[in-house]
Amino acid sequence: MAGVTDRPFRQLCKRMGAGYAVSEMVASNAQLWKSEKTMRRANHAGEVEPISVQIAGADPQMLAVAARHNVANGAQIIDINMGCPAKKVCNVAAGSALLQNEPLVARIVEAVVQAVGIGPDAVPVTLKIRTGWDRDNKNALTIARIAENAGISMLTVHGRTRADLYKGEAEYETIAAVKAAVAIPVVANGDIGTPEKARDVLAATGADAIMIGRAAQGRPWLFREIEHFLLTGECLLPPRIDEIQQVMNEHLEDHYAFYGEFTGVRTARKHIGWYTRGLSGASTFRHRMNTLDTTREQLLAVNEFFDAQKALSDRLVYVDDRADPEAGADEASCDGQNNTDRLAA
Repeated sequence: MAGVTDRPFRQLCKRMGAGYAVSEMVASNAQLWKSEKTMRRANHAGEVEPISVQIAGADPQMLAVAARHNVANGAQIIDINMGCPAKKVCNVAAGSALLQNEPLVARIVEAVVQAVGIGPDAVPVTLKIRTGWDRDNKNALTIARIAENAGISMLTVHGRTRADLYKGEAEYETIAAVKAAVAIPVVANGDIGTPEKARDVLAATGADAIMIGRAAQGRPWLFREIEHFLLTGECLLPPRIDEIQQVMNEHLEDHYAFYGEFTGVRTARKHIGWYTRGLSGASTFRHRMNTLDTTREQLLAVNEFFDAQKALSDRLVYVDDRADPEAGADEASCDGQNNTDRLAA
């Protein structure tokens, strides 16, 4: 989620019901700490607590120093990334590439916990992993025990191997096995995009919590939908166009203020694309929007698009095209409700 879970987006997700949000990956290489990108990623001014910073790298001592540096700059939780499958991360033996080297995993988690997770000023250290390097080498259980023995406070497991990238369907049997094997909290991650799927994954894995990533892109209200469904068993009504427009305006204003004019207009394009997915004429709009070079033009175009959507029908609602394919026709479905409302429009 690098390039997505910046401070404006984390703040929005928390307002929409997320109980916890982790920063983008921050490099462990001290030579990069003064770069504009890294300084922006480590900017937590005004952020709703708890503040969790994710660090990435392959050198135990560099990661330990990075952990101390980020704690000194406001981090209340340090998260170690051993789950990212991106080539540029794995090619430097970081992210999920570390799962191939269990002794190095042990040295890293021990060094980071020793650096910030012990003593009167200790902060929790958490770890994000995948189920293994590939399907023939699933070692999440071994990694989980290493992490627990080193003092890791919480473990998040994505239900794919590094080789899987984001293809196919996430599997939850390994997460369930990890949960049964360790005493620390375990978080399930992967393909959780509906309230029903959240319920089913919690039931299947016994996990203490779930983590949402890609499904929240352009759909931050998913957190409140899941929270409401888990508490009541009932589906929230989907957001109306005017609410999406308001949420998006607030997000864009915060985004522009955070990034500035030049970077802000360019980095906002992906968010606008996600917000408008599933709406009438969205493809044509996105093509035109991507040619605009100022925040003023971009914001005006976005509002003109949403005003046109509202003019289509006062019953028009957001429709997500990532509905849970496993929900049966006879099963109560929040996505089914969304689609019914769309047809009613």
